[in-house]
Amino acid sequence: MLQSPAFRSSMLLVVVAACGIALTGCSETPNKDGQASGSTRSTPYTVVTTVGMVTDIVERVAGERAEVSGIIGTGVDPHLYKPTRNDIAQLQAADVVFYCGLLLEGKMTDALIKLGRSGKPIYAVTERIDPKYLLSPEGDEGHHDPHVWMDVTAWIQAVRVVAEALGEYDPPHAEEYRVNADNYSAELESLDAYVKGVIASIPGEHRVLVTAHDAFNYFGRAYGLRVVGIQGLSTESEAGLEDINRLVGLLVETGLPAVFVETSVADRNVKALIEGAAARGATVKIGGSLFSDAMGASGTYEGTYIGMLDHNATTIARALGGKAPERGFRDK
Repeated sequence: MLQSPAFRSSMLLVVVAACGIALTGCSETPNKDGQASGSTRSTPYTVVTTVGMVTDIVERVAGERAEVSGIIGTGVDPHLYKPTRNDIAQLQAADVVFYCGLLLEGKMTDALIKLGRSGKPIYAVTERIDPKYLLSPEGDEGHHDPHVWMDVTAWIQAVRVVAEALGEYDPPHAEEYRVNADNYSAELESLDAYVKGVIASIPGEHRVLVTAHDAFNYFGRAYGLRVVGIQGLSTESEAGLEDINRLVGLLVETGLPAVFVETSVADRNVKALIEGAAARGATVKIGGSLFSDAMGASGTYEGTYIGMLDHNATTIARALGGKAPERGFRDK
């Protein structure tokens, strides 16, 4: 529901004053400006985003009303990405900015906060997701896992956040954004059903997903997999010898046929697992390369959110003994 300009302006003052207290984690969620509800926007206006998963939502919801460009490209790790001067200039020149939030864009967070304080309309797409969908790492309940897009049902809520935000910025076209969001959400619901089906086909003893870092916990919860990451939630953490040996023991014990590398994370730890398992008489292969913190190349099917999740689910299911079409959800 859209609020009046006066209400939004007053709420901006409250949120800035209460930063760090709100449920959405406003210490990392710069707020919106108070544009007049009847104002007319030039078309297309410019929207800048951070990661590809967010870019994909905005492109689908905004349609031809906006020119959308993302900063963090294919195969780039957002946990470690440092914004350049050009990035800052691009953010400052944008009419609207969207980012993931929950500290995914770790080294960009300060820049995003400063930009929000300048009055720029800036939105974290995770800011209004129902907290019941959010995961917190064990022993660190103060910070939520940012990899929400791995659960399609949860990510659909981010689509609605974008539609509402664009409707606030450009009220005359709010209904168009809502319709676009509904259409995209329907596609995502079909994707969710596909992922559930192919993952459920994996034999029970092989429903263990071992990857380079802890990016798949939402995926595991949503689709019934035990998930083990060699590194923690952020790729800034390092895996030690003890971690490697512990996971080698898991591979030997379960007879797991495959582990997975990630497109945006170095594969050295995964290869160490395979070598360790081989030394103990177990044959484990690399089941494929998964998209975790970044999508595929721009202009490809895997360069869309649907293509990214389709690729991951199909690759995982086939490598772990499940049944999935060779060419996936959309035969692409």
